[in-house]
Amino acid sequence: MNHIKLFIDLIRLKKPIGFMLLFWPCAWGLTVAYDFSNGFKNYFFYLILFFLGAILMRSAGCIVNDILDKEFDKKVERTKNRPITSNRISIGLGIFYSATLCFLALLVLLNFNKITIILALGSMPLAFTYPLMKRFTYWPQLFLGITFNYGLILGWTAIYGEINLLPILFYFGAIFWTLGYDTIYGYQDLKDDEIIGLKSTSIKFKNNPIKFLIICYTVFLLTILIIGLLMDLNKIFYLIYLIIFLQIFYFQIKKLNIENKLICLKIFKSNNFLGFLVFLGLVAGKI
Repeated sequence: MNHIKLFIDLIRLKKPIGFMLLFWPCAWGLTVAYDFSNGFKNYFFYLILFFLGAILMRSAGCIVNDILDKEFDKKVERTKNRPITSNRISIGLGIFYSATLCFLALLVLLNFNKITIILALGSMPLAFTYPLMKRFTYWPQLFLGITFNYGLILGWTAIYGEINLLPILFYFGAIFWTLGYDTIYGYQDLKDDEIIGLKSTSIKFKNNPIKFLIICYTVFLLTILIIGLLMDLNKIFYLIYLIIFLQIFYFQIKKLNIENKLICLKIFKSNNFLGFLVFLGLVAGKI
């Protein structure tokens, strides 16, 4: 039982925000592409596949992250007790777990069409090199955005079997969403990261985070609006869009206090609800 608990801690299963932030872009891409006049059976089938894939790949990614960051994590208050960092799980066992999770994710992936499989496999280097970026650049959140929102493209290709401008535009905007929420998340470790020499947008924009976040979220909001207009979505979409706008600027930006770790974490977690709102708006806007 103790080992099961360690495994659950290792893959952050008790912290679903991670795999939900990976799942929502998949759901957005799928919803934008899907023709609901054909019924919901295939839609829910793909939605479940993307949900399982998000859990498996995020879990594998957490393990790789912990292995690569072990020495850094020992010096950060929030991460020093993670199973690999604290030597309760060996690096070898961690690699085995990660490989097993990736294999299970591959079994899920094989249910999709050829181009989706190829594109998903092509994203693997991004997924597993992201943890290294904080050593070399102040923009690791950009690489996370490129990685975490890649499912938006896959959701589209799962239906159409090809890529066009619409999902690429949506993907571009979603990257800025991640830039925003992960910058907020990074303020929890600001002091520790500065001491040990790691880089992030949280550090780069620590003197004026609000301006940076407004830019990021404005790009995201404009992108969603353009998607709605291009798809000729109904009035319900725009009503939900207004709620999304208020959630971002009132709950996230106005209430941000980078000195308060609990507030930063609460704002970061609220992006799960934001992801759901975008999903709900797209579904309601199409049916």
